[in-house]
Amino acid sequence: MASSPAPPRSSDSAEPSAGATAVRLLVVDNDIVHARTMGEVLGRLGHQVTVVGSGVEGSRRIEAEPFDIVVTDLMMNDIGGLEILARAKQAAAETEVIVVTGHGTIPSAVQAMQQGAFTYLQKPLDMAHLRAAVEKAAEGVILRRQNLELNRRLDEKFGFEGVVGQSPQMLGLIERLKRIAPTDATVLIQGETGTGKELVAQAVHQNSPRKSKPFVALNCAALSENILESELFGHVRGAFTDASSDRVGKFEFANGGTLFLDEVGDMPMATQIKLLRVLESGEITRVGSNTPVRVNVRILSATNRNLEEAIASGGFRSDLYHRLKVVTIGIPPLRDRTGDIPLLIEHFVKTFAKRHGKAIKGMSLPARVKLGSYPWPGNVRQLRNVIESMVVVDCDEMLDVDDLPIELEPDSAATAAPTAGLDMNGGLGPLVGRPLEEIERIFITETLKLTGGNREQAADLLGIGERTLYRKIKEYQLT
Repeated sequence: MASSPAPPRSSDSAEPSAGATAVRLLVVDNDIVHARTMGEVLGRLGHQVTVVGSGVEGSRRIEAEPFDIVVTDLMMNDIGGLEILARAKQAAAETEVIVVTGHGTIPSAVQAMQQGAFTYLQKPLDMAHLRAAVEKAAEGVILRRQNLELNRRLDEKFGFEGVVGQSPQMLGLIERLKRIAPTDATVLIQGETGTGKELVAQAVHQNSPRKSKPFVALNCAALSENILESELFGHVRGAFTDASSDRVGKFEFANGGTLFLDEVGDMPMATQIKLLRVLESGEITRVGSNTPVRVNVRILSATNRNLEEAIASGGFRSDLYHRLKVVTIGIPPLRDRTGDIPLLIEHFVKTFAKRHGKAIKGMSLPARVKLGSYPWPGNVRQLRNVIESMVVVDCDEMLDVDDLPIELEPDSAATAAPTAGLDMNGGLGPLVGRPLEEIERIFITETLKLTGGNREQAADLLGIGERTLYRKIKEYQLT
C-alpha cells in the first residue's frame, strides 16, 4: 500500500488548477510505478492528482474526500476495479470512473460500462489515449460544475425572486432592496420602460412581513379618470351608469398587503388628490359612498417619467411626490449593465424552454456576441421577448443567429468582426491616444462580460490562448 502526490507541475500547466478547469483526480493501481506514471501524465494537464497503490487505499480515499474522476485498474490483489467503481458512484453519482483492463478481462470491462463507468482503456496503456479520455471526462465535469454554479445563482437570485443580476449596479440595487423590504416605507421605483420595475416591486413585497397578504398591481396610464378611481377605491351600486352592484377596489382587495401603482406619473390630477388623502388618513371612500373604509396597505409606485419635471410643468403634485418617494430606487437600463446579459440569457432560455416544452442545449457564441452587443432600447423586457422568440422558432436544439428575430438579424459586419460591439460608445475615438495596455485591459474585460466569464470562449474571440488569457487576467487583476 503506497500513496504519492502528483509530481510538481510547471507554472504554465499549474495555472488552470486555480480556476474552474482543474478537476480532482484519483489514480488506483497495484503497480505503484505504473500508477505514478499515470499520475505524472495527468498532473501535467493541470489537474489535482492523488495516486494510490492498492484498492483498499483507493476505497479509503474515496470515502474520505471527493473526486471528480477516478482512474482504476480493473484487476487488483485486494479490492478490484468494479468495487472501486461501485464505491465511487455511491460516494458521488456524478464521479466519472475510467477502468484500465487487460485483453483477457474485456467482458468485465463491458460489465463496468453497464454499471456506469465512463469508458475503459486496454493495456498496454497508451498515455495519449489516457490523456484524451481524462480530458473528455473532465469537460463533462467542468460543464456540470458551471451549470450547478449558474443554477445556484439563478435559483438563489440573491434572495429576491425575479431580480437577476451580478453586475455592480444590480448587486447594489439588491443590497438596497434587502434594507428596504422589511419596512413599511413607501417606495418610488424609477427606470426606463422594460427595466423590470414590477419585478422589483414584487421582490420588495415577497421579502417583507406582508408577503402572506395580497400583492396587487394597477397600471395608472391604461385607464380613464373615472375608471381609475373605481379601480382604486371601489364603488357602490348606482354610483354611475352600469354600476349595477357594489365593487371592492384595489385598496380594499390589497388590505394587509401591498399595492403597486405602475406609471403613477400618468395619474390624473383629480385622482392624485384623492390618493394623497388616502396616504395621509389611511382611509378610502368608495365612489358614490360617504362611508370611509379603513385600509392598511403599503404603497409601491413606479414611473419612467421625470416627476420633478412633471411637477415644474404642473402635471404632478409636489406633496404627493414626496409622500410616494420616502425611498427611491433607480433601476439601471440594460445597456449600462451588459455584464448581466449572459446570466439573463441563461435564465430566460431555461424559463422558456420549460414553458414551451423545447429541448434547448444552449446558445452559440455568435448569437451571444450579437445579443451582448445590441443596445436593447426595450431593456430586459425586450431581451426576454427575443429569447422567447428564439426558443419558439428553434428547430435544432441550439439557439443560433438564424433564430434571431428581425430587429437582430445578423449582418456582415457583426459576422466578420464579432468583437466590434465591445466599443459601446460607437467608434474608436475614445480609445485613441490611450496606452495599449489600457486598451487591452478594456477589451479583455468586455469580452469576458460578453461570454459570461467563459475564458475558453473569450480567448477564442480575442484570438489568444487560454493560458495567455489567464496570465492577462492575473496581470490586470480582473475578476
